[in-house]
Amino acid sequence: MAAAVDDDELRRRAAALREVFGDSSDSEPDDFPVGGAGREQWKWMAVEGVRGLWLCAAFLSADEQSRLLTAIRREGWFSDARNQAMRFGDLPSWAVELSALIHEAVCVGDVDVGCAVELNNEDEDVCPLPSDLLWRKPLFDQMIANRYEPGEGICAHVDLMRFDDGIAIVSLESPCVMHFSRAEQEVPICETLESAHAEPTKIPVYLNPGSLVLMSGDARYLWKHEINRKPGAQQWGGRELEQKIRTSITLRKLLPSPN
Repeated sequence: MAAAVDDDELRRRAAALREVFGDSSDSEPDDFPVGGAGREQWKWMAVEGVRGLWLCAAFLSADEQSRLLTAIRREGWFSDARNQAMRFGDLPSWAVELSALIHEAVCVGDVDVGCAVELNNEDEDVCPLPSDLLWRKPLFDQMIANRYEPGEGICAHVDLMRFDDGIAIVSLESPCVMHFSRAEQEVPICETLESAHAEPTKIPVYLNPGSLVLMSGDARYLWKHEINRKPGAQQWGGRELEQKIRTSITLRKLLPSPN
């Protein structure tokens, strides 16, 4: 598991996070507890079938989602028919604090260790983000903000190798289903003919507003991820999801430039 965080560090983070996400009467008094207690809603689930893929469904409360969307809109990125904005190096203050919140959620969130070990087929301690990534400085230094109209999504891809391991995606507004498929599926020779025209296995993950996905290791390098929002493609629980505007924030770390 991740190393323990001392009380002074948690208090420092809490103060910074309140600056961005607020500490109004709308918020619960224990929104940002100190002493390593963590938020009750921070529960991590290891996604079955994809090692290194973790989901925190209740990462942001409704009030925090609203505050974050307000901060994004104040940037004015999407006012001229643009649907994407990228930042490298110095990120907006709200994105820096969002990174700090992700760090805190990994450190103190509740993880079903037994289930995670079983899914990953390992006996070692498990964590939504390996410690060498969790404690790097900075955690993230590259950000993409995307605004998707109904029907717009992303094609299957693996993020560019110019980015380090450990990628975070925060979903806002409309829910969606993200699918993961092996980047290169190995098919036994005896099954080649039967599988020549078979569709690759896709693992669906439901991303509700306020959710956080972390990808590291296999999930980051060996699995493609996509969101198909064409009519009829967004199915979950036996029904088609209603398509609305969706906003997402992706946070990554740039690799050092080669000498």
